[in-house]
Amino acid sequence: MIEILYEDGEALVINKPAGLPIERPRRGGPSLEDHLDELKLGFQRAPVPVHRLDTDTSGCLLLARNPKALKRFNRAFEQRLVEKSYVAILDGIPKGKNGTIELSLSKISSKEKGWRMIAAKKGKPAITHWELVDTMGQRSVIRFKTETGRTHQIRVHALTGLGVSLLGDPIYGTGKDAARTMLHAESLVVPREGKPAIEARAPLPADFVALGVHDG
Repeated sequence: MIEILYEDGEALVINKPAGLPIERPRRGGPSLEDHLDELKLGFQRAPVPVHRLDTDTSGCLLLARNPKALKRFNRAFEQRLVEKSYVAILDGIPKGKNGTIELSLSKISSKEKGWRMIAAKKGKPAITHWELVDTMGQRSVIRFKTETGRTHQIRVHALTGLGVSLLGDPIYGTGKDAARTMLHAESLVVPREGKPAIEARAPLPADFVALGVHDG
């Protein structure tokens, strides 16, 4: 059963497990789609994911329970009104304590390496704020807050903007020393007109705790 972090008549926020893709992979296998019926929770409609998290990324994922809510939530994301906070373990220690990375992103692909995102002036604007939370030997714990929601944004901004890849990242790093890319969507705040904001926080997963990361 997937953990529910927030629930009301128009929204659910779940704690997506690492390794669970939102959409069913082409090769088949488990996905979030397998759990949507159980997440109806008495409603006639199955909830619909409003945004995306990479398969490896754990944590807060917003689901809309009806089409009107989906439209409003999409608009909130488009207008950059949603507050998203992530915790990541980096395979190194960046210079400085905090800052803002503004690097536009574009997709490239090749037969040899498949597709990936790169920083490119003609790409789509992407903005990420970061702060150093802790260091653990030659690794660091970073809190990222994104203004935009581009594909692989934090992973590329960490590598290109900070000069350090996420631990376990098989595309932008070495893919070693961790079973997955160590990125966790820790909190989500979605403002709503005439209603209290949707607020959710996902506890640190066991693999973060095992590597010495502390909640808070």
